[in-house]
Amino acid sequence: MEKEQNSKIEENVKNETEQSEKTKNDKKLKEKKIKLTPEDKIKELEDKLARTLAEMENQRRRFEKEKDDAFEYGGFSFARESLNLIDNFDRAKQSLENDEKIKDSDVLKKTLEHLDIVKKDLISIFKKNNIEEIIAIDKKLDPNLHQAMIEVEDDNKDPGTIVQEIQKGFKMKDRLLRPSLVAVSKNSEKNKEKSEEVGKK
Repeated sequence: MEKEQNSKIEENVKNETEQSEKTKNDKKLKEKKIKLTPEDKIKELEDKLARTLAEMENQRRRFEKEKDDAFEYGGFSFARESLNLIDNFDRAKQSLENDEKIKDSDVLKKTLEHLDIVKKDLISIFKKNNIEEIIAIDKKLDPNLHQAMIEVEDDNKDPGTIVQEIQKGFKMKDRLLRPSLVAVSKNSEKNKEKSEEVGKK
């Protein structure tokens, strides 16, 4: 019981102290406002105006950048979805070439020619809209452009060189639409052992 009374008294004292501090601070603020000369008020207003103008300029720049990005990359999502068309042309061509019933027939040759024409037209439309294929074969793996899917032992190439393209990658201007899915070379186990022995010597 006595503890409860002591804690209540302490709490009341604490509240009164906080209240008196707040009152003192309010008085100081009022005194500052009263003591401001017209020159101080002008300076304060000039400062507020300068900050407001700076904020407006920043907003204008942000708006301009967003507008430019919308103009430059407005069709970004559409372009990314359209890449599926090229993939489907390649799959259709591969499927027809592997069909035993129509292999080596004139119908197959004509169909493949038509598929190639449509695909070339599509790629031409992409190029006109600044959508370019990423060149991958025989290039060093660049994680900004390529995604390694598998490693292939190849002692004729430097490790990390792209030896096969599983899926073509594309860029729209300087932005990546999708990375190239690639197979990357690595040293064979025998070659690794030889290079380790040379390193030890």
